[in-house]
Amino acid sequence: MAIRDDLILEDTTLRDGEQTPGVAFSKETKTKILDALIAAGVTSVEIGIPAMGGEELEFIKTCVDRQDEARLVVWHRGVREDVERSIDMGFKAVHIGLPTSAGHLKASVRKDRTWLLATAKDLIKMAKDRGAYVSISAEDIARTEISFLQEYAGVVHEAGADRLRLSDTVGLLGPEAYGERVAAVGAAAPIDTQCHAHNDFGLATANTIAGLKAGARYFHVTVNAIGERAGMADLAQVVVALKKLYDRDLGIDMTKLKDLSRLVSQAAKHPVLPWQPVIGDNVFAHESGIHANGMLRDTSTFEPFPPEHVGGERRYVLGKHSGRALIAWALEQQGIEPREDLLGLCLDEVRHMSIRTAGAVPPEDLADIYRRALSRAGAAA
Repeated sequence: MAIRDDLILEDTTLRDGEQTPGVAFSKETKTKILDALIAAGVTSVEIGIPAMGGEELEFIKTCVDRQDEARLVVWHRGVREDVERSIDMGFKAVHIGLPTSAGHLKASVRKDRTWLLATAKDLIKMAKDRGAYVSISAEDIARTEISFLQEYAGVVHEAGADRLRLSDTVGLLGPEAYGERVAAVGAAAPIDTQCHAHNDFGLATANTIAGLKAGARYFHVTVNAIGERAGMADLAQVVVALKKLYDRDLGIDMTKLKDLSRLVSQAAKHPVLPWQPVIGDNVFAHESGIHANGMLRDTSTFEPFPPEHVGGERRYVLGKHSGRALIAWALEQQGIEPREDLLGLCLDEVRHMSIRTAGAVPPEDLADIYRRALSRAGAAA
């Protein structure tokens, strides 16, 4: 099945992302992140959990009058009073979190499937009768029988739900199994499905793509892949993969991805790894001699797309693995026309310095190295 043309990205940095252990966003920080998401073109945002009260609720209340900027979704347990309060506040989109696996029903909410189906129908009907857009979960789908997932999908569709979130809550599925569940639900009921993939095995982005290929319309992401345990599918990775590999443009301003990442990194107090796909500092950095040599001739040789597409910058790094071509180029960037016979000496010194300092060699240090080599060559003459 081809990926559909009407995909909708929903960011949950402010809800599931903030559930990262040790992360807590203030009202002001959540507002800044929401502003940045909307400015980047995100059209649907899960903003938080009203039942938490306190500053969380204060922030959520400020969002009521911003619903014309994006669909702002509030998250709830399967508790009627919680959902009613959000609709009373004026929210037009609500999500209801309910587990479908026997294990989660028993250990998490201490209920059975009879209760689940009755509660789902009751909450959906109430919210739809009040004019809300209703999203509802099937949580822990990895440990839910496909036959029951299909039954549940039919029940919530019949009750009027607008969307069914298929949550791989503990990240136990691979892409084939996740796609299989999305396809099975789609065959059982004509309800929009949403991918919600956790990254416990490093497969959240792959599972999200697999779900979209199996027919899902919506999908969840977080900035920098933050979230519970190993996090979730990363906004930048999924957006760029869909654009570059599958020709699906979600309307996101990709040039803002780097700044968005930096904002959330600072707010969460967790640095982004240099090799984080798309937005890491090393993604467009080149040190290896053969790579840099090719890059200096044609930047497409060792980059899948230009850094400016995602708000990044290309860097050439002097270090242990550099080659003569990069040494010459780095000297030329400082206004030095290097002698060919001195490049090997400079390269040897750069490699030794990189090993001694266990890092990159600054360009100004290379200039000093070259001047010393030039001086020694003059003295020898």
